[in-house]
Amino acid sequence: MTFVAALDLASVTVFALTGALVASRAQLDVVGFIFLACLTAVGGGTLRDVLIGRSAFWIADPAVLAVAAGAAIIVFFTAHLLESRYRALIWLDACALAVAVPAGVGVAINAGLGWPVAMLMGMITGCMGGLMRDVVCNEVPLVLKQGELYVTAALAGALAAVALQALGQDGALLACAGVTFILRAGSILFGWRLPVYRPRPPRDGLR
Repeated sequence: MTFVAALDLASVTVFALTGALVASRAQLDVVGFIFLACLTAVGGGTLRDVLIGRSAFWIADPAVLAVAAGAAIIVFFTAHLLESRYRALIWLDACALAVAVPAGVGVAINAGLGWPVAMLMGMITGCMGGLMRDVVCNEVPLVLKQGELYVTAALAGALAAVALQALGQDGALLACAGVTFILRAGSILFGWRLPVYRPRPPRDGLR
């Protein structure tokens, strides 16, 4: 197994856990757990593969779905043991993001695509599965939480990867994972935020 394939598998596993945790918050049955875990686990990678014109990675290796389903079943029987399922969710999601972004960048680079596309594929791989998960369960997507560093963390990590790759430096994907996780963790722990749009009050009472 290549390093990029290992990253893909790791992101599938951790994202599946987050999908199952959201399913537990929605009080779904075990089939709902498996569906949501699989959707979250392969959603971003599938969109990436479709866009770059290759077979979806889980079609080439269906065992990926078994991994996601297994993670869902484990969470189905253990979620009640967690003191705060939401806290576990956001940290697992941060870990999954930090693994999925370099996986997406690595797949694009190995496919011979340019750096703008590689950055975009990293962001899609990292962000779209969680977005699908939250939309399906009618939750406010973590990726869209006001001002939080989520897509920004993915973008910065992807940028670090392509920059180091262009400079011929080793460890570009590891640096991508580190930058992504540090920014996302800082947003969770210390409230790092980007400025958000605030409409100005109307002048002279006019709207």
